[in-house]
Amino acid sequence: MLHLGKGNTISLKDVVLIADLEATTYSKETENFLKIAEEEGFIIDYSGGDPKSFVVTDETVYYSMISSNTLAKRVNVKDNLNCD
Repeated sequence: MLHLGKGNTISLKDVVLIADLEATTYSKETENFLKIAEEEGFIIDYSGGDPKSFVVTDETVYYSMISSNTLAKRVNVKDNLNCD
């Protein structure tokens, strides 16, 4: 499980992408992707209105108040624990 903040978790196996919101919204393609996802109702905001990152799964985009670096570290720690 990947903890996204405020007690919200998603399955690690569903994670397609973890991205920094500020850094990626400079891209017109990312901006359009997030706009369409919001219009279509595919975004769930776990950030409390202050998103720092977003996580893409097959069906949903999650906003998180946790940095993308921290989320990525959590995934890597889980992967390393599962390898032993």
